[in-house]
Amino acid sequence: MSRKHKQRTYARNRIFSRRGNEKLQEPDSSYLLKLVIVAILGTLWLKFRTPASAGTVVVNALPVGLAAGVLLVHWLETSPMNRKIWYATLLIIAIVSYFLPAGIVI
Repeated sequence: MSRKHKQRTYARNRIFSRRGNEKLQEPDSSYLLKLVIVAILGTLWLKFRTPASAGTVVVNALPVGLAAGVLLVHWLETSPMNRKIWYATLLIIAIVSYFLPAGIVI
């Protein structure tokens, strides 16, 4: 009668403590760098001088930075909770910058 050996989870290998606190913290400088990159990507819009129309849909601008930012956050951020925060920040900055004179005008 052989029993299968269950692999044990040791406390030093856990990312989250038993109370739910994250053990691995990133330095403030890398957090600030990520915030600046997300803010810059959120403001990048490809705006048209004359709106392009495809049937009944009129397109004034394309969110190029938003698409690049979503891919970059998904690729760089490992924690799902932090990823949600970056997505929300990116989306809010992109919506606000749509109404501001920011972006690349063609």
